[in-house]
Amino acid sequence: MTEAGMKPFIVIGVDGSEPSKDAVRWAAKQAELTGAELHAVTAWRFPPTYGYPVDYSDVDFAAQARKTLEEVVAETLGPTPQVPVTARVIEGHPAAVLIDASRSADLLVVGSRGRGAFTEMLLGSVSQQCALPRTT
Repeated sequence: MTEAGMKPFIVIGVDGSEPSKDAVRWAAKQAELTGAELHAVTAWRFPPTYGYPVDYSDVDFAAQARKTLEEVVAETLGPTPQVPVTARVIEGHPAAVLIDASRSADLLVVGSRGRGAFTEMLLGSVSQQCALPRTT
């Protein structure tokens, strides 16, 4: 629930997949109906190294994530979206980032089956993790 004095907003998880693009489109329609703003959020993390040192000093993961986010928003909503859109790139696990970003939101929207079934099988679905009740 949006805090007093704040405009309603909807958080959308964006990872560049087709399901996340569908989520952006759906959330934009919902925002138009409810007068809400959109907060498009992309999470990024350093890839796991499994004990081997890897030099990522020449890779800007945050910039890559921002590029993906901006491309998805432009592709799905066009150059002049019908509702205000705030784009945010945040380091961390996608589910944790989305849960935190949506704490005072009116709605959290995520796609289903984003990056792949194998990854989901190992790590669990981000959408499933966002839907589970928190004990902390």
